Amino acid sequence: MTAQGFSADDIDTSRPHSARMYDYFLGGKTNYPADIQGAEAVIGIWPGVRTGAQVNRAFMHRAARWLVREAGIRQFLDIGTGIPTEPNLHQVVQGVAPEARVVYADNDPIVLRYAQALLRSTPEGRTAYLHADATDPDSILAHPELLETLDMSRPVALSLNALLHYINDAKKPYELVARLVDALPSGSYLTLSHCTPDLDPETWDRLHQMSMSGSAASAQDRTREQILRFFDGLEFVEPGLVVPHRWKPEPDQPYADVTDAEVSMFAGVARKP
Repeated sequence: MTAQGFSADDIDTSRPHSARMYDYFLGGKTNYPADIQGAEAVIGIWPGVRTGAQVNRAFMHRAARWLVREAGIRQFLDIGTGIPTEPNLHQVVQGVAPEARVVYADNDPIVLRYAQALLRSTPEGRTAYLHADATDPDSILAHPELLETLDMSRPVALSLNALLHYINDAKKPYELVARLVDALPSGSYLTLSHCTPDLDPETWDRLHQMSMSGSAASAQDRTREQILRFFDGLEFVEPGLVVPHRWKPEPDQPYADVTDAEVSMFAGVARKP
């Protein structure tokens, strides 16, 4: 696959962008001065944000391995993919089950630019990338590339990691998630992580003020109760909705001893009955 239709003009480098800032927090190099300035402003208020990004990434890896090994899932739909950072989801799941199939979806032109890195599948499996918008779920669900890659009559793991705090209430995020989950068969799973002010309210008050000033990419954090609503009708995998480093921790996982306030996220995995 090539990034057809991509132009450097499609990327606005004058303002901080959430995906590029997240890349910076993860130690990546796909970012620009405005992103670095915005990211450093966030770090100045929330020093643990880099740790939070790494903890969230590690949660995604553990959840993906659990879904393959314990739940027997072989199909994944990852929406809000972000800039490729190895190991990517398909590398994690195909490392356990080479026949696994993964579809990525994102609407950021810079992700499209680097999409080739998302498509290096094992010979037995397959990966695909859709340039599509999470706020238009039907455009994802009806996309020919998705339907050619995944068998939607069989269980799928839907991954919405660190995405929904960038979709404000005006865009009806609960309805979007419900539409995506409704399209999946019984036995499918939802994996989700989301920023929260619950664990460090003072820091998040300062982040809100900075966001309103336009000095960093904006986000809508939600309380634990509000995040729980995304899982309505689903059955949580133990230990439920928790800070991500406490979701089925592994003995050698990084950042196992960080505080909940440093991470300021909740994460969970749930099954569709």
